Order: sequence, then C-alpha cells, then structure tokens
Amino acid sequence: MSTVLSAVAWPYANGPRHIGHVAGFGVPSDVFSRYMRMAGHDVLMVSGTDEHGTPILVEADKEGISARELADRNNRLIVEDLVALGLSYDLFTRTTSRNHYQVVQEMFVAVRDNGYMIEKTGHGAISPSTGRTLPDRYIEGTCPICGTPGARGDQCDACGNQLDPTDLIDPVSRINGETPKFVETTHWYLDLPSLAAELGRWLDEREATGLWRPNVIRFSQNILEDIKPRAMTRDIDWGIPVPGWEDQPTKRLYVWFDAVIGYLSASIEWARRQGDAELWRKWWNDPEALSYYFMGKDNIVFHSQIWPAEMLAQNGKGDKGGEPGRFGELNLPTEVVSSEFLTMEGKKFSSSKGVVIYVRDVLDRYQPDALRYFISAAGPENQDADFTWSEFVSRTNNELVAGWGNLVNRTAAMIAKNVGEVPEAGELEEIDEQLLSAIREGFTTVGGLIEAHRQRAAIAEVMRLVGEANRYVSETEPFKMKSEEQRPRLLTVLHVLAQAVTDLNTMLAPFLPFSANEVEKALGGERQIAPMPEIHAVEDLDGGPGYPIITGDYSGVPAWEHRPVVTGRPVAKPTPIFVKLDPAVAAEELERLEAKSEG
Repeated sequence: MSTVLSAVAWPYANGPRHIGHVAGFGVPSDVFSRYMRMAGHDVLMVSGTDEHGTPILVEADKEGISARELADRNNRLIVEDLVALGLSYDLFTRTTSRNHYQVVQEMFVAVRDNGYMIEKTGHGAISPSTGRTLPDRYIEGTCPICGTPGARGDQCDACGNQLDPTDLIDPVSRINGETPKFVETTHWYLDLPSLAAELGRWLDEREATGLWRPNVIRFSQNILEDIKPRAMTRDIDWGIPVPGWEDQPTKRLYVWFDAVIGYLSASIEWARRQGDAELWRKWWNDPEALSYYFMGKDNIVFHSQIWPAEMLAQNGKGDKGGEPGRFGELNLPTEVVSSEFLTMEGKKFSSSKGVVIYVRDVLDRYQPDALRYFISAAGPENQDADFTWSEFVSRTNNELVAGWGNLVNRTAAMIAKNVGEVPEAGELEEIDEQLLSAIREGFTTVGGLIEAHRQRAAIAEVMRLVGEANRYVSETEPFKMKSEEQRPRLLTVLHVLAQAVTDLNTMLAPFLPFSANEVEKALGGERQIAPMPEIHAVEDLDGGPGYPIITGDYSGVPAWEHRPVVTGRPVAKPTPIFVKLDPAVAAEELERLEAKSEG
C-alpha cells in the first residue's frame, strides 16, 4: 500500500467553472483518487478555491461589491458544483483561510532565509485607468521570440518560452484592451537560476521513469533553458501580506506564489481538522509517498517549475544550500498530470463571448455521470478534444444507455421476473467461464491504465467488456428459457450475468459513482460502493470567518478485485438508471449557445 497525495488544481474564484475546467482538473483527478482508494492506497485528495489577485478585484469592481463578497459567493457556487459532480475531496478549502495565510508566510520566510528570495527593482505593469497592477497573465502581445500573437506576459504557449510583460511587442491588457504603463517598483524575486541545476536533475530523473506525458516533460525541460528570477510579490492590496513588509500595505505575495502552496496548506488544514496537526507529514515528508498534480496544460509551468523550485528552496537544496524550514524536507511531485484543452463546438471556451457551458447548467439538465462519462471517454487527456452536443447525446444514448444501462436493466429485470433474488449457479459451461474470466482479467488491465493516467483507454476497455456481456445475453438467450427443464440453465446464466454486472460495476465506480450506487442497489446491495462528497459549514481554525468545505468519508469502498455476487439478495423490477436523451437536445443546446454568444 502506498501513501498517495492527489493534488488538484485550485479553481479561480472570479466566476463559476465551465466544463472545460473540470475536464482538465476535476474528473481525471477524481477517477484516479477513487481507483487508488479501491486499490488499497492511503489517498489524500486536496484543493480549494484560489481567491486572490487582480481579476477578483476587477470583477468585484464591475459588480460594485468587495473582493471578499465576490470570493465568498463564487466559493459557494464552485463548492456546490464540484459536489454535484461527485468529486471526492478529502478537503476542498480556500486561500482566504487564516491557516493558508500562515503556511504561505512561513514558506516565504523559509525560502527567503535560505537565500532564494532576492529583493530587486524592476518594471511592473499598471493599468492607466485604475492604477492597479496587471498580472503577467492578463497582458497579451506578440511574442518577441517566435512572433506569435496572443502570447501572455509570463510565457508564450506557441514556443514555450518564459517571458516578462516588458518583452511583449504591442502589449495590451486582456481586461480592457488598454496599453499598460510600466513603472519602476521593488519586489521579492524567486531566484530560479540558483535552483535551475537541481530542477534540471529532478526533471531528468522524472523523464527517466518514462511515466510523465511527453508534452509535459519536454515543455518543463525547455523552459529551464532561459530561466530567470521571477517576481513573487505584487503591488496590490488584495492578497497575503509580505513578511517584513508589513509597513507596505499595497504589497502582497503574488497570487501564484500563494496558490500552489495551497496543496500544502490544505493538507495541514485537513490534518488539524482530524485532530492530529502533524498527520499531513505522511504525504509530504515520507520519501516513499507519491504525489500527483492534476491541471490543464496552461498551468504546467507553475507545477513543474515554480512550485518544485519553492519546495527545493524551502528544503535548502539549490546552489546556495540552506536548511529545511518548519515543514521539513518536502516531496517534489511524482508526476504532473496535465490535460490538454477542451474546446466547445470547435471554438475556444470564452465566458465573455458566450462560448461556454457551465458545470451547473449541464448538471441542471443532465445526469452527472453522463458528463463524467463524456469527459472520461472523449476528454482532452493527451490531445485537445472538442465537446459537441451531438457527440454528448450520441455517447449517452449509444454507450451509456444502450450498452451499460441496457445490460444492467435486462439482467435485473430477468432476475426479478424469473427468480426475485440473485440465484445460485449450476454447472458452468465454457461460454460462462469465458465471460467471467475475461471480466476478472479486466481488473488488472483497467487498473493499470488508470494508474498510468490513461483513463480514456481504461473506460474503453470496461465498455468493451460490457459489450462482451451483452453478446453473452444474445448468445445464451435466457429470455427464451421457459420450460422447467431449462430452468437450471436459466438460473446459471442469470447468476453469471449478476456476477458480470457486479464486477463491471466495480470497475466503472471510479468513473460513474452515482450510477455505481444505483446498480449496486438494483442487484440487492444496500451500501454505497462509491461514497459521495459532502458540504460542511466549518469555523476558520484560527478565528477568521467560517466557510463551506468539501469533505467525506471514503472508507469502506470495495477492493479493486473480483467480488463474488451475494446469492439470495432480493432483486425487484428495475427502473432505468440512465436517461435516454432526445436527439433534438443537440439542436436545442446549440440554439442556447447561439443566443448566449449573440447576447
């Protein structure tokens, strides 16, 4: 058994999340975490809302409310949406908790005291109309290296090079299109060049494992070639105060310095809420512990360079040496699991242009497992993928309903009609043995694929086995076995089907947790085989305002292995578990999208 940290990207609290977001960080991390728990590992899945930075202030100003009010509202919306999607966080918290403030400030002090924060004067981008600092990512222009338009102020996605806003040709603010003003300002910079050699060694070790997705490891190594110090403070009054600069209330720690530390602070908060303040160290200080970070590809640099550099600096492992801070020697990521982008009907997601479908809107109209299935089967795992309503309807109807739903429904219906309970098996024939053996072997194959973050292949393999089980029904024809002489054979076939559905349901539970519980019930089971997350209202541990968290008890899940079906369990006439969609849904949703983009 391994100790596994599942570190999930922190959704930004400037608005509700769309399906492109959860396709990158949400569903893949949950499938992995649920599987790893079933495989017997000690999993800690953490995240929260990222609530600091200029975009929050911009949106709050637009609405005429305070930054805290906006963060509170969107934190609640995001928490509700992620629970409705069934994401099984051990703790989903927020970056405005006092615990987070303390951990971030302690991390900063440790990095600074080891010599990896350098104070220097540079140029910061200011909005001429508001006087506020513009984040690097909110400035766009032409890349000076490859000439691609639309490069951001921190990096060019086209050539992968790290940039400063002052490098851009014809820079403009993404917020309002104005040309930023660059002013002289003093900040603390993370001395990345003094950490580059150690970062390079670590990345080479990671590459040698062969586990990282090629795009992630290549990109991460490339950005080391032109590494330079990066500002870790900002001229802004919404964020975490800078230790030592308490007399400068308009200086704050950069939101991306504080956000990535959230993985650590959330683990510490979780431990404190368990009543054992040092319990987090199992996942962070034990060199045998594993850690997986889930996000979209636009966040690779922060997880494969900035965060590991901060940990190395805290550990005292760069060119300047040093001693580990209060957090001890922190484990660097085992793997950065980055997804590509999900587009929407061939277009890039854009809330401002109306090219968007929010998680809440999908879950208001469709089953959560239908969305989870689409993301798992057709999501942007290792290449960009396109969400279309016609494919969503097609996959729901032809795969979930006609494939898996049909197998479950007719198995339960035949058992209910002919026996009323899961029957005992008689002597098995070769066709029975072949199906049961193929499905048992599926645990090894599917589990290995999930563990390797190949979830599309994993769910495709389960659905292939679902197809084998449906073919078994067609070939054995239990619905034609009417005579008393055929009854022993009928009972055996129904037992084999009950066993097949039970094992396939175990394999599908990480992907489709809501329906997994319903399938278990349909065959007479009484427990949740896929425990669900809950929202708890909690007090801030250090005296700040209370807030909602996501947590849950995920113990008691079935093991990731063949589980003998319990004979004698009562089976009633089933109701369909999946809802078949009217093909007209696709056209209706496209009309909605069109109206939104025109409005």
